[in-house]
Amino acid sequence: MSRVWNFSAGPAAMPLPVLERAQRELLDWNGSGASVMEQSHRGKRFMTMAQQVEADLRELMGIPDHYAVLFEQGGATQHFAQIPMNLAREGDRADYIVTGHWSEKAASEAAPYVQVNVAATSKAESFLRMPARETWKLDSGAAYVHIATNETIHGVQFKHAPEVGDVPLVADMSSDILSGPIDVSRYGLIYAGAQKNIGPSGLVLVIIRRDLLERATRPMAKIFRYAEHAAHDSMLNTPNTWGWYLAGLTFQWLKENGGLAAMDVLNRQKSQMLYAAIDGSGGYYRNPIDPPVRSRMNVPFTLHDSSLDAAFLQESEAAGLLALKGHKAVGGMRASLYNAVPMEAVQALVDFMSEFSRRHG
Repeated sequence: MSRVWNFSAGPAAMPLPVLERAQRELLDWNGSGASVMEQSHRGKRFMTMAQQVEADLRELMGIPDHYAVLFEQGGATQHFAQIPMNLAREGDRADYIVTGHWSEKAASEAAPYVQVNVAATSKAESFLRMPARETWKLDSGAAYVHIATNETIHGVQFKHAPEVGDVPLVADMSSDILSGPIDVSRYGLIYAGAQKNIGPSGLVLVIIRRDLLERATRPMAKIFRYAEHAAHDSMLNTPNTWGWYLAGLTFQWLKENGGLAAMDVLNRQKSQMLYAAIDGSGGYYRNPIDPPVRSRMNVPFTLHDSSLDAAFLQESEAAGLLALKGHKAVGGMRASLYNAVPMEAVQALVDFMSEFSRRHG
């Protein structure tokens, strides 16, 4: 069977050259005669690879030396709780900007460990837009300000880091990390599950300003303390070696294809093509998100007649377009356009949408 165009929100499409290289190296990695999955994370080969992976990521993102890079586990969801455990002391408050499902869940999971102040939310508007910056009720004494830079379900995205003063800005970048250049120094902590733009599920990147590693004063197991992971080069326990390896191949692929600046151009072009098809359909397809904050990574849309949803999904899959069903919270369709989704895939989707509307009226 030939490969399909994969629009899954996560685990998501990975670059074909990365998969092909992993396939070639599966049984004999780096001339060792064994798979990378079979080798000690403390062996010389793996340690050398791990150092190169971090170096490549630092180069791609321009990560300053005074930031630690951690290759963690637990999914981003675990870090919803782990972040306040590490950045907030007993009695501290933290500001949360709630712009969709994932930032709302982050606030909920943080509540046992910090006094959560929802400083702004667009929930009353069904998360169709971002709350205007001038409406945010930030606390200058907060331990941190938390945002989700891109909401995969609702399809809204921060295009720039918001100004929050001297309070550390914490960002869940699970679904748009590496999709374009950012200024890492604007953030106190960045975290991202790998399964959208980095590699397979089970790996989490944490990029944290080193001075924040010293904040954790409450009693907790070492496994939850970021400072311990930093001190042990992310090998406090056995890491996800397969995920770490595949992340490294992805970083190499990004470097070979123009880096994050090139990804930014490509992702703008892909999303513009799809939004243009939706907006130009005469109402057959609809995306209700306020245009300035529409996500470049996740494009939710509905059909003018929801009774056609089943036919759209069945026919699109038959046409080799995978995973277009929208999240149950919002329904309809969703196309995820991560780095590994090529322009040809978006063109195939747009062509299918046009043909579907012609046939079904």
